[in-house]
Amino acid sequence: MPEWLVLTLAMLAACVVVVVITLLRHRRAADDEDTSETPDVIEYMTMWIGVVYAIVLGLAIAGVWEGRSAAEEHVRAEAVALHEVTERVRVYPAEVRDRIRDDVNAYVGHVVTTEWRAMADDGEVTARGTELLDRLRRDVTDYEPRTDFEAQAYQPLVDQVAAADEARSARAESTGETMPGVVWFGLVAGAVITIGMIFALQIRRTAREMVLAGLFSALIAFLLFLIWDFDAPYSRGLAASADPFLRFFPHLGS
Repeated sequence: MPEWLVLTLAMLAACVVVVVITLLRHRRAADDEDTSETPDVIEYMTMWIGVVYAIVLGLAIAGVWEGRSAAEEHVRAEAVALHEVTERVRVYPAEVRDRIRDDVNAYVGHVVTTEWRAMADDGEVTARGTELLDRLRRDVTDYEPRTDFEAQAYQPLVDQVAAADEARSARAESTGETMPGVVWFGLVAGAVITIGMIFALQIRRTAREMVLAGLFSALIAFLLFLIWDFDAPYSRGLAASADPFLRFFPHLGS
């Protein structure tokens, strides 16, 4: 099911639940019930419950957004390091240069196709990607420079391969979900309590109140969906993409 359809259904469901419960309460309410007044303590509790839940939602959104931004940075750092390898290796002999560039192309091609799908579906990188990067490292480190010019390029090349490996490891660690289950329990329970306080305020008399209550519930559903979508940086609708690899290696995207 598409992500936008899930979001739409969740927001509509939240609105429908509020409207249905409100209509049921309206039918079952006593004829002499005074709906014009709400105890002050309930208004006070509702206000603070809303404030506390808003803070929790804000912190959760900030956390998953930071995780997504970090995931994008890992991809960018890895792509930049590999691009530097292909550029710096031009001082090597043609045979060595072509072999190293072929290693980079093979690795990047695997990442943007097979490994990216594995990250989205399984939440982990592939063993084949690790093998290809190890082969690149061996070809870079095993070459013995023959001139001073090549010797000057050797250590930077080794450093760039190490940077790519470090970025790959960070990418592997951030493929899964970041929000613990207990946090999700708190977010969902807080949403139920916050929306439930709407009925404690006796919001059931006018169409305007029902619309506002429905919109408020839809907003909470949208924010929870946003947290869920950002929670897995590489596998959902607003996920980090492989664009940095394709910018540096456009011939691998065709």
